[in-house]
Amino acid sequence: MSDARTVWRGRLAAATGVAASALAFALYAQAVWPWIALGWVGLVPFLAVLDRVDTFGRAALLGVGMAVAFELAVFGWFAFAIADYAGTNVGVPVLVLVAASPLLQPQFVVMALARTAVRRRGADRVVATILVTAASYLAAESLVPKLFGDTLGYPLVGAPWLRQGADLSGVPGLTFVLVLVNACGAAALGAARAGRARADVGRIAGPLAAALTLVAVLAGYGAWRVRTLAPDPAVRPMTVALVQADLGHYDRMAEEIGRYATVRSIIDAHVELSRPVLARRDLGLLVWPETVYPTTFGKPKSDAGADFDREIVDFVARSGVPLMFGSYDTDGTSEFNAAFFLAPDAGAPRPFAVYRKARLFPLTERVPAFLDAPAVRRLLPWLGSWVAGTGTHVVPVALPDGTTIRVAPLICYDVLDPGLARAAARGGADVIITLSNDSWFSIGPAPELHLQGAIFRSIETRRPQVRATNTGISAVVDATGAVVTRTRMDERTTVVASIVPERRIMTLVVRFGEWLNPCALVLTVAILLVMRGSPASSQGSRGRF
Repeated sequence: MSDARTVWRGRLAAATGVAASALAFALYAQAVWPWIALGWVGLVPFLAVLDRVDTFGRAALLGVGMAVAFELAVFGWFAFAIADYAGTNVGVPVLVLVAASPLLQPQFVVMALARTAVRRRGADRVVATILVTAASYLAAESLVPKLFGDTLGYPLVGAPWLRQGADLSGVPGLTFVLVLVNACGAAALGAARAGRARADVGRIAGPLAAALTLVAVLAGYGAWRVRTLAPDPAVRPMTVALVQADLGHYDRMAEEIGRYATVRSIIDAHVELSRPVLARRDLGLLVWPETVYPTTFGKPKSDAGADFDREIVDFVARSGVPLMFGSYDTDGTSEFNAAFFLAPDAGAPRPFAVYRKARLFPLTERVPAFLDAPAVRRLLPWLGSWVAGTGTHVVPVALPDGTTIRVAPLICYDVLDPGLARAAARGGADVIITLSNDSWFSIGPAPELHLQGAIFRSIETRRPQVRATNTGISAVVDATGAVVTRTRMDERTTVVASIVPERRIMTLVVRFGEWLNPCALVLTVAILLVMRGSPASSQGSRGRF
């Protein structure tokens, strides 16, 4: 009976540790103080219960449990958003989310196995345990693509000094520091719980001092970096306006009022909101959001489409200001989600530049070939049929004052791929302009999380960013990641802001990419090989759950 109670007590402790870590990260994901502080200790409860197991099977089970708990706590809203988008019961998306959690968050399983492998060679191998915890976590994340590009470093967007380190090795670098600090905290806690005479102050103070040093260095770098990023007085600021008309779910509008009336309403709303700002003499660029013109532009499918095309061209010609807007493009066979650029002197319904979205959201925008069958589309009528573009494109845009800016256009999901923004910065872009339609994920924190990802693209490249969305959150971001101005969700408004194009800075992560990821993989393998060749200690970690 006592053995059974011990087993259940261990299982309860394991469940409590996993739940405590998941709750900490759910609060940390708010990306505001004081919850940001939880990111530095959120893993400690999980690591504490993980260190009580001595078999790989139990470690893997704990890792899977942490992956499921983390996914539900931090991304549980996604199941409700999918249910709303597809018009189905939320139960199925929740089950799919749970089943896919080990694939969506594999870093917890890999980290649990790597940490256990080192501790089995001796619980006193503190430095190796700390390093392999952070390195294996980061290595696993870099090897398995994330649906939202998520990583623990993202909520640090709410800490102005701590977020600046992303220009060194990307957001994964922030994650690496976070996990290192958590592993140091777990080491100090383990030493304190040991209760042995030889567990002196040094065993506790050492890891804590290392953790505090890591945070202090990251904050110190951020404070210094912010001071160095003052705008170049030799570069003329430009004024940009973006329109958020609070119109979304165009398919539902079309079902209610018809397709022609839907397009008519969308164009009229954006023209009406644009007129007041077009009266400004200093306005350099007008931006409308993703798929604001929900049909092919320049290659009309009907006489009505041709009329709408001419109407948009005439509007730009009369305004005297370049327009960037979202629509569809076609090559005669396939359709693309695209951003179009129109100049005031465009004499025909053809843009001077087109960018085709490179990263399409799985299923809702693109479908793998093995799933793309008539039977599947009948069952899931909301499946997408767009084709991905070829990648980064830098567009020179001539402004009314005679200057030219080089724009890096990104559309919605593109902004969660850091490689696209980095390539554009290397290609000479001095401003990022993001078009998005987040109305599909209006349930939960998706628009806020999407904005966080966009902000980090500006920090990594040190390029200002203009972000136009249909229903929110639209924003203007400077090179430090500070939000100059932003809209509220479901707000009908026009935003005008001044930005300073950045042409001087070439960051470490832009030059070399996320170089820390392969280093983490090499470090993980090296530590495990060294530990494998060392004798096992009889003082290894033991426990049951």
